[in-house]
Amino acid sequence: MTVKVAVIHYSATGTVHTLAQAVAEGAASTGAEVRLRRVAELAPDKAIDSNPRWRQHADATAALEEATLDDLAWADAYAFGTPSRFGAPAAQLKQFIDQASGLWQAGQLADKPVTVFTAAYNRHGGAEATILSLSNVFYHWGALIVPPGYTDPVVFAAGGNPYGTAATGDAEDGPEASTLVAARYQGERLARTTLRLHAGTQALATPDTLDNADSELSAQSG
Repeated sequence: MTVKVAVIHYSATGTVHTLAQAVAEGAASTGAEVRLRRVAELAPDKAIDSNPRWRQHADATAALEEATLDDLAWADAYAFGTPSRFGAPAAQLKQFIDQASGLWQAGQLADKPVTVFTAAYNRHGGAEATILSLSNVFYHWGALIVPPGYTDPVVFAAGGNPYGTAATGDAEDGPEASTLVAARYQGERLARTTLRLHAGTQALATPDTLDNADSELSAQSG
């Protein structure tokens, strides 16, 4: 059985992009089919040019395919990444998500596992608030939020954020190694959770399984 995972993110100077690559690697390690996508940039060139690292990253990832609503329809699970913007997701990612109302109304986003990762300059710079803020969207979707939780020692080694992997600082060499390990684990956990969900759904759809379940319920009620 193969599941499909869409890793959709916005990154200005590259930190979240590096996390997204690690999440994608973790999901792919389970055999999942993965699409790594960036959302469209909304900032004007003047703003991008004001920060050399922003311009450098924008140019370096120009060839990376932009996310579309087809990616949401295609995927069995989602991993969304965003830098923290005053404790909330970046406008670029939110603008993409705001286009998904048609898929939501059609029920195509419900029951799909989803996880979030982020980055903030300071350790208390809003990472947890950003993840929780973005998670409000997924309650509306009826999606199944899959946090890393405290389910593996790598979470503690990366700072102990149970809501989602969060890079700290703005070092030019990117996130710390322990943070990337945690991001890979988060992607792997998302994919494995999706695999288990699909396996259970298929089992329930098997007539023999349903007959056995009905018999057990009848015996209990008797």
